[in-house]
Amino acid sequence: MHLIKQAAIAAAFSLTATSALAQEVTLRFQHFVSPASANPTYFMQPWADAIEEQSNGRIKVELYPFMQLGGAAPSQYDLIRDGAIDGGWVIPGYQPNRFPEAEAMELPFMTTKSGEEASAAAWDFTQQFLMDDFADVHLIAAHMHGPGIVHKRGEPVQTVEDFAGLKLRGPSRPATLLLQELGATPIGMPVPQFPEALSKGVVDGGVITWEMSPSLKLNELTDSHTDVAGDRALYNLYFIWAMNKDVYESLPADLKAVIDANSGMMASRWAGHAHDTGDVGGRALMAADGNEIAQLSEAETARIKALGETVTANWIAEMDAKGFDGAALVAAARKAVEAHAGQVN
Repeated sequence: MHLIKQAAIAAAFSLTATSALAQEVTLRFQHFVSPASANPTYFMQPWADAIEEQSNGRIKVELYPFMQLGGAAPSQYDLIRDGAIDGGWVIPGYQPNRFPEAEAMELPFMTTKSGEEASAAAWDFTQQFLMDDFADVHLIAAHMHGPGIVHKRGEPVQTVEDFAGLKLRGPSRPATLLLQELGATPIGMPVPQFPEALSKGVVDGGVITWEMSPSLKLNELTDSHTDVAGDRALYNLYFIWAMNKDVYESLPADLKAVIDANSGMMASRWAGHAHDTGDVGGRALMAADGNEIAQLSEAETARIKALGETVTANWIAEMDAKGFDGAALVAAARKAVEAHAGQVN
């Protein structure tokens, strides 16, 4: 009887401990931008709220902006992989040459101007080519932003020749390669460094989205904003939303299911749509503050596209030299983009 009572007490303690652990899972996700910018506002926070609600409060996702948990934006992937944080937002292009196949989605004029459409294509492309690259994290979403815009001090660019000599911030290798072809002096830098570089005159401007403009105070730091003609983006940027693999695997099956239900194509489209939503407000604010909103002519856009094709051809040759099939990667990226063009939910 005494041994049975001891066993019952031990079993009860075990159940209580297991239950307590199952009810309290806190995931710390980190990103590198303002919490008021589009992705945190329209994707990250709603995603965190959905996880908490669908887990009946058993999972809490804490979001830390501006790299508050430590490290720099380019090291985000490693912070997730190594368990310094539970999850976060990654721009693979911030580590040039580490994830070369992902650059296919970032080549000039590859994507449409819809972040949601581009993100659906990015998820398909990721499933086909990039899962091995990201095997040491748990991938939740792969997405793109909306169209990249040229923001600069002074008059807007109107011709290819207007790019000559401009020092312009670029976010990725394909973007900086295009800027170089245009005659600009590209300066690669993560987005958190852009406002200070502008204010100190390190750069004359840069390429980034409409939606990031307000949080970076581009209405104050720049004077003009220029898009290309047509339905294709001058450039785009590839992101992943991921969590530490061991943390994911340690979750009980029912909580994994909550993460899984908010992952994949659905989450990728959601993240892309967040950028589209932010682009509308960002463009409106730039215009409301009196900044000049410009669009290149179809003729000048065609000239830039031709230079973009040079970037793509050189990229294919470079990838071939590294042992990849560059043409196949470009063809697959284009096929994925076409498959989702006009397919906004």
